Amino acid sequence: MAPHCLTSPDTPHILCVNPWIHDFAAYDFWARPMGLLMVAAWLRSAGFRVSLIDCLDRFHPALPSADPFARCGRGPYLKTRIPNPPGLEDIPRTYCRYGVPPAVLHQDLAALGADPPHLILVSSMMTYWYPGVFETIAVLRRHFPNTPLILGGIYARLYPDHARRHSGADAVWTDADPDAIIAAVAESTGFAARPPFDPSDLNAHPYPALDLCHRLPFVPLLTARGCPNACAYCAARFLEPRRRTRRPEAVMAEIAHWHERFGVRDFAFYDDALLADSEALAAPLFEAVIRSGYPLRFHTPNAVHIRYISSELARLMARAGMTTLRLGLETADFAHRGQMDRKVTAPEFARAVARLAAAGLGPDRVGAYLLAGLPDQPMAAVRASIRAVRERGIAAVPTYYSPIPHTALWEKALAASRYDLAADPIFTNNAIFPCMARFSWRDVSELKRLANGRDAAGLSGFKRD
Repeated sequence: MAPHCLTSPDTPHILCVNPWIHDFAAYDFWARPMGLLMVAAWLRSAGFRVSLIDCLDRFHPALPSADPFARCGRGPYLKTRIPNPPGLEDIPRTYCRYGVPPAVLHQDLAALGADPPHLILVSSMMTYWYPGVFETIAVLRRHFPNTPLILGGIYARLYPDHARRHSGADAVWTDADPDAIIAAVAESTGFAARPPFDPSDLNAHPYPALDLCHRLPFVPLLTARGCPNACAYCAARFLEPRRRTRRPEAVMAEIAHWHERFGVRDFAFYDDALLADSEALAAPLFEAVIRSGYPLRFHTPNAVHIRYISSELARLMARAGMTTLRLGLETADFAHRGQMDRKVTAPEFARAVARLAAAGLGPDRVGAYLLAGLPDQPMAAVRASIRAVRERGIAAVPTYYSPIPHTALWEKALAASRYDLAADPIFTNNAIFPCMARFSWRDVSELKRLANGRDAAGLSGFKRD
């Protein structure tokens, strides 16, 4: 089956590709290539013909559809075992290609033979996923050897020199501005185009081109771009230096669009700071959702800031349909968290959890992310944080630290790591705990048991995703 494309033969055809993932583990947790879909929408609005190939598409018509939970925003990717990458041969875990089989990708590319692309845009996400990006680019080159190919996305922006040297792309984009992207595509294709919207006004942007996807089990939402905080482990400030917001009525109109036209009930917020300035944005948005009467469910795979949770906001989120709420706690060691961030205190965490519980948001809906594997972080501190979160009556969700350039912790990570992080982003993979000098798989298993509510006494508790 050919990838989705809006046909108008008088304008250039732009092929957007979301590449495979190569990793020790990968799971679809409300994941969509939001940046790529936004670029596709910008280009389409400027008059280009746009098609999409998503190598991570769990709903591709060529794949078996036996999953009874296929309409949910969570599920396993199809995977194929491949050799460990150079430098990680000694890691005793199975390394895989995640996504559609190569034969399916070749089939989709062959279907474009009658209408070959004038330009190919490839996205990228995690820095250590670049081997999957490179394999995807190599396949694209075999089918369209003379078509210009541009690589963008997070890996490309964080490691542009590495991408330029090794990816095989003709160019690497480090600018995410709609004006610049449309201008670059116009120059590459010789097609005069400019954005028919104000790029500086998020309310004027077209909706992401999600209609190009084979199925819409959920829709990702952005109410704002950027984050008011500057956490030491996070690259949000580098990727989005300033915060810009949408009007709540504009976000509500987008929700109505996807619900009424496509029947979507699940929405995942991709914001870095959904609850910041909540009186002007989040609270009126949830009030509008409640007034609409739509039977919706909301999810926050990106954590929300705890200190912004008031009693009223907790009630609004519960009534609007908040179903998966993740709190950005990172650690319960409040006495020593200054090197990481200053976004929450112990009393603020306790009050927020109590307010959520009073609103009816308990452990089946609420979990707190906890970072593990930070430079010089004792494993005992992570275990203590997991226990502290569970004692508050919500789920503990361990997340594992990946060193990121352009962050405050980067230099400390370089000094602590047993790998040469600066030489190759493959070594930033959080699955190998690159900044732990005394790494043990037994420690990881223990964290999982604790998070799942199983301690040495076999006590049951809350499950993590």
